[in-house]
Amino acid sequence: MDIEPLLHAEDCGLLTAPRLYGGSFSDGETPVAQCFSTPGGEVAVALVRGPDKNGPAEDAAGLLPVANGGIVLLVADGVGGLPTGWKASGTVIASLETELQQVDDDDNHVRTAILDGIENANRTLLELATGTATTLVAVEIRGGHLRTFHIGDSAAWVCGQRGLIKMQTTPHSPVGFALEAGLMNEQEALGHDELNVISNVVGSTDMRIEIGPRLALAARDTLLIASDGLFDNVLEDEIIEIIRTGSVADSIGQLLQLARQRMTGTNPDKPSKPDDFTAILFRPSSPSSG
Repeated sequence: MDIEPLLHAEDCGLLTAPRLYGGSFSDGETPVAQCFSTPGGEVAVALVRGPDKNGPAEDAAGLLPVANGGIVLLVADGVGGLPTGWKASGTVIASLETELQQVDDDDNHVRTAILDGIENANRTLLELATGTATTLVAVEIRGGHLRTFHIGDSAAWVCGQRGLIKMQTTPHSPVGFALEAGLMNEQEALGHDELNVISNVVGSTDMRIEIGPRLALAARDTLLIASDGLFDNVLEDEIIEIIRTGSVADSIGQLLQLARQRMTGTNPDKPSKPDDFTAILFRPSSPSSG
């Protein structure tokens, strides 16, 4: 599948209303690749169902404008092997949209709405009593700063133009914690038998929300948030080289093309894990105020 004709930097329109993507919000089978301008910068999103799947994508994503030119970006990945993963990911995205629609221009209210949206979704999934669950990474961007909220192994990075990773969330998984602690390297992690084991999900009685510090974005920084369909197929240095320069529209197309090539490839020297792919890139349009 060739995604590039779907996405061109010059076609980015203004994001004026919430955009929700995934199996709960569409047929879940049609590839999504869109870019938008916002008061704070440029954003691009891509979501594609795994090449080995039938039925809707289990990933979901959201671009949610908030007051004073802010935006909240969301990626959720319904846990594979559990019932209706697409419903779990869609539930948490929709819950956050509902809460954020009621927010005024107070920073604390945005944070509270995100936390309430996650907790409401967790309660809803538990009440279903089907075992369905999802990961989530949410990033609030306002006034040249960002803050992350995450559960599970979907992740957020901030990369500078020179390729320096300035922020990187730690996956809530045994392999993620071992990698962070230096007990294994990236290649060992990607080949580990427990790569898909997650220790924290929305839809669990012991769910915990990890909240990152408030971080200033420099003019040429790039924020990436994505499901493991990217990170299990494309190496860190490859991701950095693609996202650090060029338009976010071009970069997300390159990430998707490479990930899909790996998923369907047979090169034993490269990672390959067929899965849904979801990624969002954001780059600020002006220097932060500090």
